[in-house]
Amino acid sequence: MLLEGKSAVITGAGRGIGAAVARDLARHGARVVVSARTTSEIEAVANEIGDSSKAVECDVSDPGQVSRLFEEATAFGGGVDILVNNAGIARSAPLDKTSLDEWNRIMAINATGTFLCTQAFLPSMVKRGWGRVINVASTAGKAGGAYISAYAASKHAVVGFTRSMAMEVATTGVTVNAVCPGYVDTLLVDHAVDSIIEATGSAEDLVREHLAKSSPQNRIFDVEEVAFLVTSLCDPRAKGINGQAMVLDGGMVQS
Repeated sequence: MLLEGKSAVITGAGRGIGAAVARDLARHGARVVVSARTTSEIEAVANEIGDSSKAVECDVSDPGQVSRLFEEATAFGGGVDILVNNAGIARSAPLDKTSLDEWNRIMAINATGTFLCTQAFLPSMVKRGWGRVINVASTAGKAGGAYISAYAASKHAVVGFTRSMAMEVATTGVTVNAVCPGYVDTLLVDHAVDSIIEATGSAEDLVREHLAKSSPQNRIFDVEEVAFLVTSLCDPRAKGINGQAMVLDGGMVQS
């Protein structure tokens, strides 16, 4: 059991990538706290995993709720060794149709939420001399794209934050990395497809084919592939991987 004796917190874990990560970490022996804003979803994931899992509702943009998440997760796991900052939202729109409220909300969840959770959980990892912080960013954190200015800016912020934090903790036994998937078969992609259909009138199968062609492998990726990468970074043998933003898109963004 690769992660036996370790305790993990995964935000945005009610579905999609977060739920897949929670299941994979638990499969490798970790006790997992699954967190998101929707109680029914995280309770379903926790029930599926079993006694080694706990559901804690949390809006990561709210400092008070993040503090409560830290307290409950620490009590459940006896300390938290792994933090996966996965909570995120997206919207596709041209700049002139992106409101300030939308910009602020995307930044609050994607960037500020990553900051708040890391700020809460990282010190205890440093104190114990071992930890893994993994931030789920996006290829949009590596390269820009039309109609995703707010989302891309937030994910660039996550990548920059990752690199800076990795330097701060480099000698402590804690690593901080990001994973940057391309299009993954999640609800976010479903929403992107709907937005494109609404804007262009294209058929759904043609839109999904277009998104798949953004990868040289001509496919949309599975959540389990992202979970595999996250779990790999949690491996004790991955201690030399630090400050990286690892791309999972079949080779389109090479860095």
